Amino acid sequence: MKLSIIIPVYNEEATLRELLKRVRAVHVDGVEKEILVVDDGSTDNSRRILREEAERGDIRVFYHPVNRGKGAAIRTALDHVTGDIVLIQDADLEYDPREYPVLLQPILEGRADVVYGSRFLGGPRKAMLFWHMVGNKVLTFVTNLLYDTILSDMETCYKVFRTEVIKPLRLRSRRFEFEPEVTAKVLKRGIRIYEVPISYTGREYHEGKKITWKDGITALWTLIKYRFVD
Repeated sequence: MKLSIIIPVYNEEATLRELLKRVRAVHVDGVEKEILVVDDGSTDNSRRILREEAERGDIRVFYHPVNRGKGAAIRTALDHVTGDIVLIQDADLEYDPREYPVLLQPILEGRADVVYGSRFLGGPRKAMLFWHMVGNKVLTFVTNLLYDTILSDMETCYKVFRTEVIKPLRLRSRRFEFEPEVTAKVLKRGIRIYEVPISYTGREYHEGKKITWKDGITALWTLIKYRFVD
């Protein structure tokens, strides 16, 4: 079994080396891994760091000449995955790679084709920003209402798919609306999503957090749109 880890990067010089160190350190019995990093037009030192890290020969790096968004970066990486399972990993250290075994277990045991790591199922977490939590709850509620499911955390970064599930999806999102789009398209195909509890160490805006209320509005429209179109 082979795991493809996709890491979209945009201006993450402060956390990038540590993140890659943690991803490299994770080992799951019987699972080989490949690491695919997409630099999405970074303007800080992220590109230099990635070139240096790539010299070790254990990651593949792809470069967007300009910033196109998280969804676009993931789509670029999906064109190059060779694994049986795809896992999305942000580069900002809000999510802990040591939880890969928990995320992979339902798929490896044949109990699921898609697994989400939920920040709201009792795992340890740093207190979130209140309005971010409210926005997340609203978007997750709309997801459940429109797609007849009972998710607790649609907007989580930690999304894991059998490659045969995600590769055929016609994904169009460029930015953070990747999360609702891929969720909507998975659920519309009758694939139930398995959730497991994860820890979470959220960042503040002064630490580099990028998502805003405008992305929430876009996510809401994305959920509604893909309920009726594909």
